[in-house]
Amino acid sequence: MGIKQKTKSLKARQNPLSDTFIQLKVLQGQELQAAEFTPFVAKLQTAGEFPLRPVSLDILQINITKQCNQSCAHCHVDASPERREMMSSAHIQKVLELVEKYPIKTVDITGGAPELHPQFRELVKGLYERGVAIMNRCNLTIIKSNPRFADLPEFFKSHKVQIVSSLPFYNANRTDAQRGEGVFEDSIAALKLLNEVGYGVENSGLSLDLVYNPAGAFLPASQQSLEKEFKRQLARKHGISFNRLFAITNMPISRFLEYLLQSGNYQEYMSALVNGFNPAAVANVMCRNMVSVGWDGQIYDCDFNQMLDLNVKSSASHLDNFDFEQLLNREIVLNQHCYGCTAGAGSSCGGEVL
Repeated sequence: MGIKQKTKSLKARQNPLSDTFIQLKVLQGQELQAAEFTPFVAKLQTAGEFPLRPVSLDILQINITKQCNQSCAHCHVDASPERREMMSSAHIQKVLELVEKYPIKTVDITGGAPELHPQFRELVKGLYERGVAIMNRCNLTIIKSNPRFADLPEFFKSHKVQIVSSLPFYNANRTDAQRGEGVFEDSIAALKLLNEVGYGVENSGLSLDLVYNPAGAFLPASQQSLEKEFKRQLARKHGISFNRLFAITNMPISRFLEYLLQSGNYQEYMSALVNGFNPAAVANVMCRNMVSVGWDGQIYDCDFNQMLDLNVKSSASHLDNFDFEQLLNREIVLNQHCYGCTAGAGSSCGGEVL
């Protein structure tokens, strides 16, 4: 079934929010009549956690393309089919060199739909040969979108790739409302194919994790309770199994920020994030054990800073001058969106942090 796209990218629509400077102004209460909230840095200072610094550098996250076969309503990357940004061959090779040189344990490949990058398989093979753990953020529908991707489940299996896939809900209505008509049907078909080769099956060693993002302007429920219900519903209705569910808070940036402003929910949502600030979550936020690399080689503290063009505070701010020790000792760049990672049980690319 073909996917009916939910929306075009902010960039394609020439929306003012396609300018990350405008997004930051909104978050600071200086644009589009947005409310002003307590600065995140002030909250950290009160909690005795400023400046915030890394504790390790175990994960190298790389966004290799902004092109995607989908255009989801909540996408913080502003990815879509018309985006053409792709990581260069030189920087793909640089990533392979870095994992040989430094004690990086995991490479987290994301996009867009990373599988659309012409060197995606070459990258995965290279990482596998170098013995690094490989995580791929697959949107599932890519497996069904074109016959040339039909062998992805077997390819993933042969290279021991950990699959992390977004599935907004266990029914079609809520999934398609967020990601486009036809997404749920194709996602279920892809999950079945992954199960057939062993992904998500007990004792297979092939990890299949799902990601849940709330469909609206509210924080996710308990990750544990959501995982239990997702497993029950997907097994009962579709015979599908998976390993873990990651509940991730929607960040007030990019297309989700547009939704919040258009729906009149911005102030209420930001208030929920600010009021939900949990100092205990700060210890385990993802920026403390990773860096995120953009398609153009620029280096950021996390995926969300990347989407706001907030580079790392270090001279090692690009793959071309990557310096492990400098990055390990940097001061992490913070802004108002950081409330999203520290509200309630906290949130990261791996779900709750508490």
